[in-house]
Amino acid sequence: MPERQQFVDWLTEAVASGARKALACAELGVSLRTLQRWTEGEVMQADARTTTTRATPPNALSQGEREAVLAACNHPDHANLPPSQIVPRLADQGCYLASESTFYRVLHAAEQQNRRGRSQTPNKPAAPTTHVATGPNQVWSWDITYLPSRVRGQYYYLYLIEDIYCRSGVGWEVHEQESGELAAKLLQRSVISEQCLFMPLVLHSDNGAPMKSQSLLSKMYDLGITPSRGRPRVSNDNPYSESLFRTLKYCPQWPKDGFADLNAARAWVRDFMRWYNHEHRHSRIRFVTPAQRHRGDDQDILARRHALYQEARARHPERWSGKTRNWEPIGAVMLNPDKELLQQKEAA
Repeated sequence: MPERQQFVDWLTEAVASGARKALACAELGVSLRTLQRWTEGEVMQADARTTTTRATPPNALSQGEREAVLAACNHPDHANLPPSQIVPRLADQGCYLASESTFYRVLHAAEQQNRRGRSQTPNKPAAPTTHVATGPNQVWSWDITYLPSRVRGQYYYLYLIEDIYCRSGVGWEVHEQESGELAAKLLQRSVISEQCLFMPLVLHSDNGAPMKSQSLLSKMYDLGITPSRGRPRVSNDNPYSESLFRTLKYCPQWPKDGFADLNAARAWVRDFMRWYNHEHRHSRIRFVTPAQRHRGDDQDILARRHALYQEARARHPERWSGKTRNWEPIGAVMLNPDKELLQQKEAA
């Protein structure tokens, strides 16, 4: 009631100042009809929807019928069954008490609408934490993908760590099996190579066995790295690694018949990563190479591109109907951003 009175006072003040009632109501999130109903009498009335006594519907169950439904649900033969199983069993016995939905309503009213059986209540996994990288070696993403051999059913495994800020592959290895110990060794070598020991670093991955192994978690703790994981069976929570793997497996040089042996797989991945880091113009970082952005050279490169386009536009302004191509450097990169942060970034 006090909140309703405050709304009416605000609306009255707004109308007295010259505002239209409909626009003032829209600002408060109430309809014009609601305002009229609140002010139609001399004295404002409280919301009567929660205090009004309503007549019992003619098709409602009697108290005895409700007790019969509860007795059927609590019978030893039905104690571990949901109404969807109880109702057909009663029908097979020639007994009809109520519909399945009514069974659920009666159980809910009696505070007995609980999960039956030994299975746990399904819960929705919370969205992973949002991480923001404003420079290299702040947020890494890693995953393992299959590399086929020429023997059917035999695979090699590519371990790949990527810096999401610059899309650069900071560490990779190819092995014959998935192992948390191998991943821990690769992580340590990558940290030493990038000279970011004991720096605030986040390592994101999915929920595979090597990613959750005790060996890798212990190594991350020793190196001062914060672990981050996506939701089970949600590939979008690790988009950077998935995107890099797609680039790898869809490049023209990908061996369609598989790799001859482990050394051949390692040599091919080595050449690919050299091309990817130092020659590939990545579309998500304004078409500079990952190595250029990793070193911070993208600022000067993109500034020269912008100056070149401005010069071309000055020479032939009739060929440009609007602004030149956007060559502004990409700013901070977010991993699994929530909607509010994403909207703030787009607005900026």
